[in-house]
Amino acid sequence: MAAAQAGDRRAYEQVLAESVALIRAAARRKGVAHDHLDDVVQETLITVHRVRHTYDPGRSYDAWLTAIASRRAIDALRRRGRRDSRELHDDAALDSHSGPDDAGTATESLQRARRLHAAIAALPPGQREAVEQLGLRERSLSEAAELTGRNTGALKVNLHRALKALRERFLGEP
Repeated sequence: MAAAQAGDRRAYEQVLAESVALIRAAARRKGVAHDHLDDVVQETLITVHRVRHTYDPGRSYDAWLTAIASRRAIDALRRRGRRDSRELHDDAALDSHSGPDDAGTATESLQRARRLHAAIAALPPGQREAVEQLGLRERSLSEAAELTGRNTGALKVNLHRALKALRERFLGEP
């Protein structure tokens, strides 16, 4: 690593390649699952690249790298814990869930689309125009303003009011 700090590119590539095994070992010791080891290796190598200037050649490279790898492993475990606390894993629910090819799902989607189009048609003209131009046709504010002859501020206000009205209609939220 000292040679890499001095600008030796080959030494840097070699030290990074040889670091992978040590990073994997540190991550496994922390309890990182096998399928997440590559993520920890990548995060650690990125961190090493970012903080390589902090390495002191008078100290052990392995200890320095292991400390970084351990911290990245802990970060990965925390991310996994947060994700797992929000996600539910129920195989029975997954098996009984109808897929997108289900005829009932297609009918429900068609009905929702019809209700949405009817709700948009019932909006006041300015709001309807803002939804059509900005939401449905995905035009930018400047394009919509040019096409409608209205200023961008008015379009923003009308879009905001239209979305609020649609939310109230479908979700009952003010």
